[in-house]
Amino acid sequence: MRELPTIQSVAKASPTKLHKLWEGLGYYTRVRNMQKAAKQIVGRHGGKFPQNFDDVLALPGIGRYTAGAICSIAFNQPTPILDGNVIRVLTRVFGIDENPRDKETNARLWKLAEDLVGRALRCPPRRGAETALHLESSCSHMNQSLMELGAIVCTPRSPNCTSCPVKKYCVAFRQNRQDELPNLGKREAATARRFVAFVINRNGRFLVRQRPNGVVNAHLWEFPNVEIGMKGRARRSVRAALKLQMNGAQRTGAPYQSKDFSIVSTRPLCVIKHSITRYRITLEAWRAEPKQLPFKVSGLWRTPAQLHKLAFTAAHKRILNRLPAQ
Repeated sequence: MRELPTIQSVAKASPTKLHKLWEGLGYYTRVRNMQKAAKQIVGRHGGKFPQNFDDVLALPGIGRYTAGAICSIAFNQPTPILDGNVIRVLTRVFGIDENPRDKETNARLWKLAEDLVGRALRCPPRRGAETALHLESSCSHMNQSLMELGAIVCTPRSPNCTSCPVKKYCVAFRQNRQDELPNLGKREAATARRFVAFVINRNGRFLVRQRPNGVVNAHLWEFPNVEIGMKGRARRSVRAALKLQMNGAQRTGAPYQSKDFSIVSTRPLCVIKHSITRYRITLEAWRAEPKQLPFKVSGLWRTPAQLHKLAFTAAHKRILNRLPAQ
């Protein structure tokens, strides 16, 4: 907000600056969509954020839920919202047994959310409240209340039903079925994945590559890496991974092979564990160095100080932080 305080400044920012500012926040498609939306607002709406629901929905990166949240909370329009918290509240209060991801059930939930925010606009103000103030905030407060109710009271596990302001209307509370609803079906089992990254040092400079467009974490930087199996002796697996990574790079245009590089450590520089959706990822970073200097490589050779100016994926940023500052 300090660096890009206006829609116009977002529209004009360089992709490099955008990704660096967003570094570590994840969901990097969002920051690219934010800039596309900013450019669309400047080009079609004179630089002012639109207030019409269809115009908001047409902005890149904004779907039905986000458009509804913006129009109701910012502009007090009776537009429904349906996120995970609201789904949990509605399925429990109304005793909806079906999976909320099913098409018909999802449509029913949207209709319930629409009815509730519509009633908020029509209901009379509380005694002593100013009518104008009530009309100004009713839709906004209704949708924010639904989200907050799900976030702090009607939680996924051990909901605080005794403090819930709508417990007397709640089917799940009356039937003691809070743990059964919402019925999200069988949770997909977590999948373990193992990656090996190579910290290749050449005279104090390290090789990094930018992820291509159209993949997860597109345009961010990382050390050369490859996914390997979860089994096998680590040393042999790492050597095999180095061969796979460098031979693969040669096929895509890099004029070097695995025999040009060697592992120079007996244990990883660091081991990083993190999760992305249902994947439980282990990333090992191994030091390596070139046996001979190729004239051209796929990627950039940069000092640690220069690398810190680039936007890295969260896991590879942790590898970078293990390197000595130069």
